[in-house]
Amino acid sequence: MTTDTSWADVAAATAALLETAYGMREGDQAADSLCAGWTRGHVLTHVARNADAIGNLVTWAVTGVPTPMYASAEAREADIEAGSARSVADLVADVEASAARLADQTADLAPAHDAVEIELRGGWRIRASELAWRRLREVAYHHVDLDAGFGFADLPPDLTSALLADEVAGLRRHPQAPALTLHTTTGEEFTVGAGTAYVTGTPAALLGWLARGLTEGLATDGALPHLPKGS
Repeated sequence: MTTDTSWADVAAATAALLETAYGMREGDQAADSLCAGWTRGHVLTHVARNADAIGNLVTWAVTGVPTPMYASAEAREADIEAGSARSVADLVADVEASAARLADQTADLAPAHDAVEIELRGGWRIRASELAWRRLREVAYHHVDLDAGFGFADLPPDLTSALLADEVAGLRRHPQAPALTLHTTTGEEFTVGAGTAYVTGTPAALLGWLARGLTEGLATDGALPHLPKGS
């Protein structure tokens, strides 16, 4: 799904996140999110600033002029912190406005831009054809991170499958990955390393474990393997 993702998929995921955000009452933004050290206000601010950051990469792809996602790591953190304590109305308006700006920018993307190499935060280089997938991941994961009534089980099944495969691929690349086999209740199987530990669950439950360390709904033949950070 990495290069098959459309910007329409991103728009649908953004609309779903906004629907959840519309239901937040003033004060809810100060509650903890699933992201350690971040409130819901931090998450919503990050979603907005990430839209602007992806927009910078779209500009890079279209113009050929290197345009970093963020001015610096420090500026990124400062912007998220500064925006986190705003009212629910201001937070939601920011997510809406930044998503609209990004949608306007992506209208300039053409197939000729797909192969343009751009650089993510941290130096990882990708092709512009992957940008929609990168934004979709951000929106989907952080929608769940709001911890406001929308969970991994509420994601579209095809997106859950794509995210699960993506998480497994990342785990396989990690030098400290445990040897395990994942069985989904829908019949999929993923093996990491020798696959000696068996973990079973719905695709959503397995995704929640790999992406956020959530263990509800999982069955295993022993203790759950330790997942390394950054997998």
